[in-house]
This record gives sequence, C-alpha cells and structure tokens, in this order.
Amino acid sequence: MTQKAVQQTGPGRVLSTRELNRAVLARQLLLERADGSPGEVAARVCGLQTQHAPSGYIAMWSRAAGFRRADLTAALERAEVVQGWVMRNTIHMVAAADYAPFTAAVRAARRAQWLRADKRAAGLDMPAVAAAVRRYLADGPLTQPRLVALLVADGFPKVAWVGAQLWVDLLRIPPSGTWEKPRAHLFALADEVVATSEPVAVDDGQELLVTRYLRAFGPATAADVASFSGLPITVVRGVLARCELRHFRSETGGELVDVPDAPLPDAHTPAPVRFLGTWDATLLVHARRAQLLPEAYRPRVFATSMPRSVATFLVDGQVAGTWSYAGGQVVTSPFHDLPTAARRAVTVEAERLAAFHAVSDRSRSGESDVRRGGDETA
Repeated sequence: MTQKAVQQTGPGRVLSTRELNRAVLARQLLLERADGSPGEVAARVCGLQTQHAPSGYIAMWSRAAGFRRADLTAALERAEVVQGWVMRNTIHMVAAADYAPFTAAVRAARRAQWLRADKRAAGLDMPAVAAAVRRYLADGPLTQPRLVALLVADGFPKVAWVGAQLWVDLLRIPPSGTWEKPRAHLFALADEVVATSEPVAVDDGQELLVTRYLRAFGPATAADVASFSGLPITVVRGVLARCELRHFRSETGGELVDVPDAPLPDAHTPAPVRFLGTWDATLLVHARRAQLLPEAYRPRVFATSMPRSVATFLVDGQVAGTWSYAGGQVVTSPFHDLPTAARRAVTVEAERLAAFHAVSDRSRSGESDVRRGGDETA
C-alpha cells in the first residue's frame, strides 16, 4: 500500500453530535440497508464483533437488504467471511480478504497486551506452544477441548491455549460460530482456510485497518481509532500522519479526522428503527462521540454483572430500549415513553425480526428458508 501525502485542510468545521450520529449510522448501514454479499457488508462495516455468534446474524440482518440467516452461514462455510480473534483480542467476523492485513496490523499489540495483563504468561515458551499447536492442526481442524488437552499432555499449562491464539493465526470454523452452534469451538489454521500469496507488511495492514475504521465509524479521534483497533495511540498517530485525511472538530473542540470521501449526512436525516444484537460495535466506547447509546442508559446495556451486553433497539438513531426473543415473538422493553409513530415503527420492525428468527425453526422442520428481512422508509 503506497503512502499518501497528508491533505492539509486545517482544523476543519465543527460537527455536531447529531451529525456524528448520522455519520456513524450511515457508514454502519443503519440508515439504509445495503445490497451486497455478507463479505461485502462485513468489509464495509469493518467487521462484526461476535463473542456471541448469533449477534453477527442480527447485525447483518439490520444492515443488509434481503438478508437470510442461511446467507451468513453459507458465507462462513465457503470462507467468504471468517471468524477469529482480531481487534482487541476479541472474536470478529470479517471479510476473508481483511483477515490477514487486520491480523498483521494488531499482532504485536495484542501479544504485548496479553503478556502485560496475564501474570500466568510469565515464563511460557510461546514459540514452542505455537509450534505444538501447528503440529496438532496439521491434519485438520480440532475442537478447543482437544487442543487444550494436547497442550496439557505435552507439559504446557492450560493458559498456554490463550496465548496460542495470539502466536498462531487460528479461525473458528463452521459449525462453530453459526447461529445453530454458537459454542461449537472448532479451530483450524488460518492459512489452511484463507489462502494468502505472501505475508502482509505490518505498515500496510495498519494503514488498511485505520482507514477502514474511519470509513466505517468516522469522523473520529486518534484515541477512538486506538480504542477500536487495540493499537497503541502512538502507532495510530503515525499511521494517520501518512494518510490523506480531512479534518473536523467536535462540539467540545476535539480534533476529528476522516477519510476524504465517506458520507456525512445532514443532521436532520431521518433514522429508521433498527434492532441490534449483543456487543454491537456501534455502542462501544470508541463510538461514544456519536451518542447512539445515551450515557444515562449505558449501565443498563453494559455492566460487569452481565456476562454479555443486552440486545437493544434504536429510535431516531439512539438506543431506546432492549429486546429479547421468546415464544416466537420479539419482546421490547423501552427505556422511556415513545411517541405513537415510533411505537408503531418498533412494533413493525420487531415483527420482521421475529419472522427472521422463525425462519430457522421452519428450516429445521424441512421448510424452505424464504422469508427475507425487509427495509422501511418510516
């Protein structure tokens, strides 16, 4: 990837919080669902965070026109979309072409973070652990329990498995990480699943990741980019210094940077009701500037007492409540009173989402998976 001269645009105009909100919604395909394959959608939004695999399907349904659950499962099966540890040592579904550069970008940072954070890592011979894991997987995929057992049998502590995922590029492969089997941890060597012609240069991977983040979540601060990617802030600033950028300021005076041609919708652009799964990246702290999740509601969505976040829905571009699926219905729990028109829109979208859930139940019964998630203009 060739370096570009920095575009000298000065401090730039001030963007309101609502403008930043609409920018993130547009780039995350939450203003208008996009036509495209799961791989194309995953690339546009810089991956989907999927500690809980079904949340990737909900995220895709809310972003892709005509999306069916079977579409993402098929994309995972043919490795158009792959699933593994990428940014922030967190499981993501990413476009296959993005996996190698994204992993190259964050490899050193995530190893360093783990070594600092986990005292059990002290003294581990990680090159030896990595060589052992590669040997175990030489003949094909294995489950996580089997890999851990093999490491222990070879004299390594159980914690070596955590480090192994940072020293060896591994992918969670189907049926692991699908709607039907979200916890079936079956692993394969990434280079056996995604063919790469040659190693990706670290600088190229970092430039792709940083600019892809801005295209999917910007305009943003350098600290936001670092928070999302897991890269040190000094590294992010170095990458930004060699990119062509446009510059803005937030209402509080902070510097925001952006790629030149990404959308910046008008602050008054209507935002339709959208349903999000757990751990949707639009609600994490790196996107706080856009206030998709009002601060008053953050403790009700993310809390140390909850093993995962709760599923939410957006009204006018902000989280307005939570939802769950039970008894064939999507049940919504608003955080505040909703206007009549908004209540109707939430009900309509909830019915669509309930139908999306029900499709798989019929498919398991032998019926065809034909109902598609729709879009709306309200």
